[in-house]
Amino acid sequence: MCGIVGYIGYREAYPIVIKGLKRLEYRGYDSAGVMIYDGENVKVCKTKGKVVDLEEKSSKEMTTNGSIGIGHTRWATHGVPNDVNSHPHISNSGDLVIIHNGIIENYAPLKAELMKRGYVFQSDTDTEVLVNLIEEVQKKEKLKLGKAVQVALNQVVGAYAIAVFDIKNPNEIVAARLGSPLAIGVGEGEYFIASDASPFIEYTSNAIYLEDGEMANIRLHKAMKVRKIKDDSLVDPYIQELQMNLEQIEKGGYDHFMLKEIYEQPSVIKDTYRGRLHANEGLIQMSGVEDNLEKFLNADRIIIVACGTSWHAGLVAEYIFEEFARIPVEVEYASEFRYRNPIINSKDVVIAISQSGETADTMAAIKLAKEHGAFVFGVCNVVGSSISRETHAGAYTHAGPEIGVASTKAFTTQITVLTMMALRLAKAKGTMSNSDFHRYLQELEIIPEKVKEALETNERAKEIAATFINAPNCLYLGRGYNFPVALEGALKLKEISYIHAEGYPAAEMKHGPIALIDEHMPVVVIAPKQGHYDKIVSNIQEIKSRSGRIIAIVTKGDTQVRELADYVIEIPETSDALSPLITTIPLQLLSYHIAVMRECNVDQPRNLAKSVTVE
Repeated sequence: MCGIVGYIGYREAYPIVIKGLKRLEYRGYDSAGVMIYDGENVKVCKTKGKVVDLEEKSSKEMTTNGSIGIGHTRWATHGVPNDVNSHPHISNSGDLVIIHNGIIENYAPLKAELMKRGYVFQSDTDTEVLVNLIEEVQKKEKLKLGKAVQVALNQVVGAYAIAVFDIKNPNEIVAARLGSPLAIGVGEGEYFIASDASPFIEYTSNAIYLEDGEMANIRLHKAMKVRKIKDDSLVDPYIQELQMNLEQIEKGGYDHFMLKEIYEQPSVIKDTYRGRLHANEGLIQMSGVEDNLEKFLNADRIIIVACGTSWHAGLVAEYIFEEFARIPVEVEYASEFRYRNPIINSKDVVIAISQSGETADTMAAIKLAKEHGAFVFGVCNVVGSSISRETHAGAYTHAGPEIGVASTKAFTTQITVLTMMALRLAKAKGTMSNSDFHRYLQELEIIPEKVKEALETNERAKEIAATFINAPNCLYLGRGYNFPVALEGALKLKEISYIHAEGYPAAEMKHGPIALIDEHMPVVVIAPKQGHYDKIVSNIQEIKSRSGRIIAIVTKGDTQVRELADYVIEIPETSDALSPLITTIPLQLLSYHIAVMRECNVDQPRNLAKSVTVE
């Protein structure tokens, strides 16, 4: 959440910053702002609303010439979304300008102390406190900007990614991070700063990802210096070559990024298992697992920590790991796990799942697990992300950039990685027969084709969506492997259409939710032929007898459920354990079309952020 963009070099900064902010819109935000230094003066424009609103306002209020600039998209924490609370924020003297992603937890006592010293605050934000704290340190101790930032940051508690500019030393931007991601693009005679690499991918393929607790002095015509915030010691930064390309972060002819990403799933699932799954040879090779196989084989249990959609992928993995590898699994909300003094020991394996690799609660859970001696394995999508660096080992999902806030392809690629891990452990432990092992490898290998076939239900999903666009509530039911899919389907509908929806195990319906069933209640039932088919048919009959309107996801050729359901979407048959990779597809499409028909902002749902880097 929140997006940071900065540029210092020889080009015009304004178009780079504005375009960069648009690339970061997927993160979710409610206001935007920009600062340009024109060689003499600082020009600042900010507004509640979208980047297009910022463009319109800045064209009227400021000159946009200048080769140094910073910009920001804000997701409100301290203070309501409005023009004043938007970033950038300026210090009392007018010399310092800051943009900030994160939360300064001790801002209130800092603000009180600064007010005693005569500082006046225009906004409700913690960020304005931080920029004035830096100014106070700078004036009191007569320090240059970089040193003043370092001293000030040692006085704050919280999480941050910041970029700070000082008009008295205008050939420099100081950037720092703790808990929130920050990338620096390194070009020829120019530097770019951003929350991720997407704003500068067309200008350079070289990037430095600041580690937690690091800051960078980014200077024109001089080498950049990276230091530790804690002790000011120099760091030798690692410049890595970016793997993404511009085409990956454009819509490619689709109306929305979400739809594009739904349709990318056949190819990205294949990318995820490419080089790892060798069905003909009967092999799964994942270096992160192979190098730590004994840790997994000797584990007393596996603890999966995640949030949101990744938590649902973890629930699917619980079924798969326990059935295939016979290892006890617990799935925890990372946001709860970190606060409840959990019992963790050195024979536990903790699997942390996150699309962005920057989720604050998941990062905190990882640190807690490591402190207790557990082996921590990361599953994430973003190369070089914080989770990929903090964990002992891990596996990337290779889903490519996911821009839509509501996760789709990340979910299916996470399940793909976790399934391969479970199969490899089952093979090593001998808990699965060779014939079953080979059957699952072959089935997983053809899953992309079946996902492609499931995508052919798009028009049917669109027809059904038109019937339910005004439904105030919706119930999703599934059993076994498809109970987490019901949760995920309900989450997708909530996220992008703002219709209240709940996911339940189908057998639990009679223990309360059945009271909600009437002729106005749409009930989505995931009922593939494999698994607990007869049981779920009984659940459908219970709904039917109470006049519920049934939308059923069924295996192609199904007749029994078809007779009971009001609407049917057919999907190709696969094994029960792999069915979530298929059954989730029509639910994604259904949510998408309902949201579009309700004229919702599909890619940027209200109040949501793609990468939740604050608690």
